[in-house]
Amino acid sequence: MIDPKIIRQFFILLLIILIGGLIFSEVAPYLSGVLGAITIYELLKKPMKKLLAKGWHPNLAAVFLMLTSFFAILIPVSGAILMLGNRIGKAVKNSERVVNAFKTQVGNLETRFNYDFTSKIDVSAISGWLSNNLQKFAGSTFTVVIAIGIMYFLLFYMFTNRNQVRETLFEYLPISKENFKILGDEIHQMVRANALGIPLVAIAQGFVALIGFLIFGIENPFFWAVIVTIGSMIPFVGNLLGTIPVFILALSNGSTFQAWGVLLYGIIIVGATDNIIRLFVLKKLDNVHPLITLFGVIVGVPLFGFVGLIFGPLLVSLFIVIIRIYKKEYGRQDDKT
Repeated sequence: MIDPKIIRQFFILLLIILIGGLIFSEVAPYLSGVLGAITIYELLKKPMKKLLAKGWHPNLAAVFLMLTSFFAILIPVSGAILMLGNRIGKAVKNSERVVNAFKTQVGNLETRFNYDFTSKIDVSAISGWLSNNLQKFAGSTFTVVIAIGIMYFLLFYMFTNRNQVRETLFEYLPISKENFKILGDEIHQMVRANALGIPLVAIAQGFVALIGFLIFGIENPFFWAVIVTIGSMIPFVGNLLGTIPVFILALSNGSTFQAWGVLLYGIIIVGATDNIIRLFVLKKLDNVHPLITLFGVIVGVPLFGFVGLIFGPLLVSLFIVIIRIYKKEYGRQDDKT
């Protein structure tokens, strides 16, 4: 016979899972606001302590740092998202040009090898797929506004009630003090690596690529530099996301020197930028494993849109840390038995 206490415990756990799952499913579209609050808090935690040490009132210091983050972080990121949303049409148009140019190059191979490749390539289907996914990538304005509101509400509470937040988390999270501290340290390191390291490398590669596009006289150089920046955040893709389409377009226009010049510049010069920054700058930060970043992008972009390039790897890293802490917290008991 099953102990009634076990039945009650199982029933309560089932209710927690069902209600928690329902709440999470509704909050999931705005999860970027929670991750954004954690990210900005970790980045501005030390400045907050310095302001308090100088005698600032906690509320005044929190508002000042929130306004600073709004103008220094949120407006530039929102501007990039808005620019991307406005350029969806241009992105689709460029994608059609790239596919058509690719078909032209493949057509040259067809005549040489007497085999039909291009009949399998549907330009309209590819452009339609890109249009739908780019709109999701840019994100919904209404969702973004709510997520930003949630982010700043949580951020103000975290700044002004730091000790209370810590005690509340420690009370409800079923982990020891030691592992709770490890969790906090890991989150701090992950935020530095994901929110500073990955964008820093991507922006640097985009800037260096822009110089190359201007040197070789590429059409729409700023647009392709943005594509390179986005591609640089994705492992195993990198700057080739922008370099290869430019190479194909230039080759199809008969600009052989321009095409090969851009390709070699992207592989050698822009590629070297990644190694140089990681060597001299990111050695001070924790470098994120490429597989974590890749899975983070796959998970984060459908969930969060553009900011999923940063929050996706952060979410995956946090998941791995929780598993590690669970193993450390409860694995000892299993090893002793």
